[in-house]
Amino acid sequence: MSSKQDYLNKINELDLGSNQPKTLDSSDFFLVAEERRSVRQYDPTFELSMEEIEEILTIATKAPSSSNLQPWRFLVIQEQELKEKLLPIANNQKQVTDASAVIAVLGDLEAYKKAEDIYGDIVKSGKMTKEVKDFYVSSIYENYSHLSEEQATKVAMVDGGLVSMQLMLAAKAKGLDTVPMGGFKHDEFIKAFHVPETFKPVMLIALGKGTQEGFEKYRLPLNEVVTWNTF
Repeated sequence: MSSKQDYLNKINELDLGSNQPKTLDSSDFFLVAEERRSVRQYDPTFELSMEEIEEILTIATKAPSSSNLQPWRFLVIQEQELKEKLLPIANNQKQVTDASAVIAVLGDLEAYKKAEDIYGDIVKSGKMTKEVKDFYVSSIYENYSHLSEEQATKVAMVDGGLVSMQLMLAAKAKGLDTVPMGGFKHDEFIKAFHVPETFKPVMLIALGKGTQEGFEKYRLPLNEVVTWNTF
């Protein structure tokens, strides 16, 4: 067994408590943020509808992104057969098959090609003139089309992280649970699920109804992570 598999197994063992995830009596942001946990134990009989998942994704996509290009793309994996296919690729993390869905967050390295559509809609709404739109779109093409793959990937990863966190908070506000997973075989995932070559995997997010609360992790005190004004 690989060291990575040992690590993941130990992490899962930490969540084998007796308490279910806390049911929130409010969707107040500070409460949601405080109570969100990475949950790894799920009710395999609990199902989410396409509409319920789309509602969460809609809120997630309100996240900010570089030049508002919204490079995130989502592959929602719900079919049990496909979750079983994903299981070994995701290092046999059981939440992959037990959660209602696994959402693969991907970053489109050619998201700049949507600039005309994005800013064209702003013109239609009357919030931008065509002249300003043309300037914006021209600048975006000039800057983003010349990025190296490494540079474009960095942009996609940052924006993918923003949308992922918003997705997990939205899910918690709806009484659902999530866990982000970076520990999976990216190349095998791309091949197995026919991911377009311009899409880069950011993370997998299990989504469903937790049966065991995630353990409360220690957070470094602010005086160890915050510096004011300059180093």
